[in-house]
Amino acid sequence: MSETPTIQYLNTDLDLVCDVDPAMLATEIESHDLVALVNPGDDGLFYVMCEDNNDTEPEPNIKRLLDAVDALSDGARELWARCSKREFNVGYDCGDEPWAFNQGLSNDVLRRMADCGASFRITLYPHRPDNDGNTVVVDHA
Repeated sequence: MSETPTIQYLNTDLDLVCDVDPAMLATEIESHDLVALVNPGDDGLFYVMCEDNNDTEPEPNIKRLLDAVDALSDGARELWARCSKREFNVGYDCGDEPWAFNQGLSNDVLRRMADCGASFRITLYPHRPDNDGNTVVVDHA
């Protein structure tokens, strides 16, 4: 018997795209007990995915990521400014329950995101049942 898939918050990534090696920026973000993965692209750009341990809502994760951005040194802040993409991407696993589901961000967090030049995106991941109707857990990283 399969469970009814539930809607739930999965994670928040801070996604960056930079035209120069952002290693110093990634190192400073990681110094705040966060993860920062740098991947050079075939297009000559560097793609950085930063994340925190996930809470049950995005705001605590975004606050900790913003705290790391606020603490950047002048050199890392120059790299931040060079990023063509600075985006908080919040992921949700979609399901059929509950009937209503909401989470929000405070005006303080929204202001801090805007002040540092970051944008906001929501990604919805569908449930994928296996052959027995059980929900398949998908690695969304």
